[in-house]
Amino acid sequence: MITFLIAFGSLIVGYFIYGRIIDGIFKPTDNPTPAMTKADGVDYIPLPTWKVFLIQLLNIAGLGPIFGALGGALWGPAVYFWIVLGTIFAGAVHDYLSGMISLREGGKSISEIVGMQLGDRMLSVMRVFTVVLLILVGAVFMTGPAMLLAKITGQQMLIWLAVIAIYYFLATLLPIDTVIARLYPIFGICLIIMAFGIMFGMLFGVGGHVMPEMQLANLYPAADPLPIWPLMFITVACGAISGFHSTQSPLMARCLKSERLARPVFYGAMVMEGMIALIWAAAGVTFYESTGGLAAAMAAGGPGGAVYEICVGFMGSGIGATLAMLGVVACPISTGDTALRASRLIISDWFKISQDTTHKRLNLAIPIITIAVILTQIDFSIIWRYFSWLNQTLAMIILWTGTVYLYNMKPNSKSYFIAMIPAIFMSIVTFTYILQAKEGLQLPTMITYPSGLAFALFCLILCFKTRMKHKMIDGHLN
Repeated sequence: MITFLIAFGSLIVGYFIYGRIIDGIFKPTDNPTPAMTKADGVDYIPLPTWKVFLIQLLNIAGLGPIFGALGGALWGPAVYFWIVLGTIFAGAVHDYLSGMISLREGGKSISEIVGMQLGDRMLSVMRVFTVVLLILVGAVFMTGPAMLLAKITGQQMLIWLAVIAIYYFLATLLPIDTVIARLYPIFGICLIIMAFGIMFGMLFGVGGHVMPEMQLANLYPAADPLPIWPLMFITVACGAISGFHSTQSPLMARCLKSERLARPVFYGAMVMEGMIALIWAAAGVTFYESTGGLAAAMAAGGPGGAVYEICVGFMGSGIGATLAMLGVVACPISTGDTALRASRLIISDWFKISQDTTHKRLNLAIPIITIAVILTQIDFSIIWRYFSWLNQTLAMIILWTGTVYLYNMKPNSKSYFIAMIPAIFMSIVTFTYILQAKEGLQLPTMITYPSGLAFALFCLILCFKTRMKHKMIDGHLN
């Protein structure tokens, strides 16, 4: 219990101290935001800060800090260490950078921002990469809830797929304050209540469960335990850092009334997600009393079944069961619809297609939803298998983009280190993972570990070359 409370408190302290340092580098101004200068009644709409925060939280959270945290907890309480440090120094920095840069650049989508900093080739890669990833997210989070609803109600899965697809279509097409801004705050509040209800249940010993203290030992339940490095860092995903967040932050950058709200909305929402992930990681090893018990529960009923059992165990069969179902069903749906909405906006930025009329939005929304529905017919495990890796790879790219942006903004300062250090770390993690994991090349660690370091060095050299190119261009212009 003591180490959990220290970890939880560290997240709060990190927001107030490191979050303020990050904010101080940008020095927020009172200049009009895109929500004011580009208001169109559809995507650029000034919203109340509390509502923007809850929408941002639900956009970036979904099932990530729940399923990812439970998966990471299979290695034991050592996962606390990564959730706390990853959230403060990598994930929240990543989310703040993508949101604040979008604010400063007129609400541009993340692919456009990457192209501005890393060049036209990278812009083309990012446009395709992010649209594919977002449509995959929409398909994944259409299939998951449909499977669960079919199991609960006894109705055919195709019926629920159709219902969810219709909702996705409306959420992708309609102005952001018509559906998303009305439903998301409710779901966001439920997500927070569910997490904190479980936390208090653990702290007060409901059910006689005892919270284990953090240790760095690898407790993965197998005769030949999977290594913590780099597998746990990819598995936790959204609970520490997620590239998907960078596709969502510009959505809220188009709704913020002031730059001064960037820290509580972007950095703060990620810290809240880290808290939720920490609670669920602790709940996994506490409720089932061992990583072996957690693994058995997830094998029997999947992560959704484990979530249901934990909620009922700590909060009772009434409110606990209700919140569990709402969380496991509503959270992925809320992630999927904004993913498809973001893909529409990226494509509209890409081809300079105005989104001010319903007809123009229909031209993009219909093919996007159609492709997502078709992908739901593919084996769920195949779609999901590469999602976490693609997600973290995108986070790596955004951190390198932030490094170049900060250098260009303040070339005589070392402020870019706040992005460069986690960028190096994530470069090592993502490259090592794809070489080592069963979803990748399954190479031995004697090859994957040095290769990961070499790849990070390669990325660092490319980053310096990009910085020098900008420096030469600026010098020529001057």
